[in-house]
Amino acid sequence: MDQERLIRIFDRQATDYDRKREDPQQQRWRRNLISDAKGDVLELAVGAGANFPFYPRGVRITAADFSGAMVEKARQAARHYHLDANCICADMEDMSFPAQSFDTVVSTLSMCSYKNPLGMLEKINRWCKPDGTILLMEHGIGSNFMVSTLQRALNPLLYRIYGCHHTRDILGLVRESGMLIQRAERYSLNMVHLIWAAPQQ
Repeated sequence: MDQERLIRIFDRQATDYDRKREDPQQQRWRRNLISDAKGDVLELAVGAGANFPFYPRGVRITAADFSGAMVEKARQAARHYHLDANCICADMEDMSFPAQSFDTVVSTLSMCSYKNPLGMLEKINRWCKPDGTILLMEHGIGSNFMVSTLQRALNPLLYRIYGCHHTRDILGLVRESGMLIQRAERYSLNMVHLIWAAPQQ
């Protein structure tokens, strides 16, 4: 799928993403993860700012998304929650930051959409300070045979509709990137992963 079409898909979903901040299960997952953010934070594919209610006081956030409609929702959310957040409309796969720029790097439900998720994880490794923290909440292929078979069958259709792959091996990608997994939790038939990691040393 070309990038312009993918951006249009996410532009159309911006209002729905905004509503999902109220989803109780996602709120629990996000609160559990995002409460460990500190210092200078980079949030990839910020969407409508669903993580913003859960950031600790005093963090400074740089947040990017390639969807202009999503970025506008995120800016509204940052104002609502009184966050020090710079929301940028840009494609994370094309962005560059100096090495070791951030104390915390956050990615929630974004690895499904990248053309090169492993390359993105390797960038995160470079951008995070050696003593920093990487916080991931990602979804991928489940461990249940029947569910994973259905995911594989439906993946082409779901990608065309939502711009999202459902068959990526999240833990495998994180390990391959060299990140050091310090803690991991799995939910929803092991399709959803919460990961606390340190960058590759």
